[in-house]
Amino acid sequence: MGLKIRLARAGAKKRPYYHIVIADSRSPRDGRFIEKVGSYNPMLPSEHQDRIRLQAERLQHWLSNGAVATERVAKFLGQAGLAPMPTWNEQPKQSAPKKKAQERAKAAAAA
Repeated sequence: MGLKIRLARAGAKKRPYYHIVIADSRSPRDGRFIEKVGSYNPMLPSEHQDRIRLQAERLQHWLSNGAVATERVAKFLGQAGLAPMPTWNEQPKQSAPKKKAQERAKAAAAA
């Protein structure tokens, strides 16, 4: 059984609120979960202390048991110092300008 630490949506229409849960990777987003380990309220300002709540002890327990965090939750854990901060590439290689466009850019910069 693959365990995930992920967000489960709650709250009203256009007023999102998320629970941070431990769930089987095969269960649906808002479906069955094992344990709630925190919450995330995106409606609050980013500096508000109740925007992200985490139960550090339980998260450490589940991480040591092999649970894998999703990208968003990994960012929360990294900011809280519970896990290493994930790294992202700023620009994907696929969306980079192609060879001719790079040549034109070099020519324009040289002129």
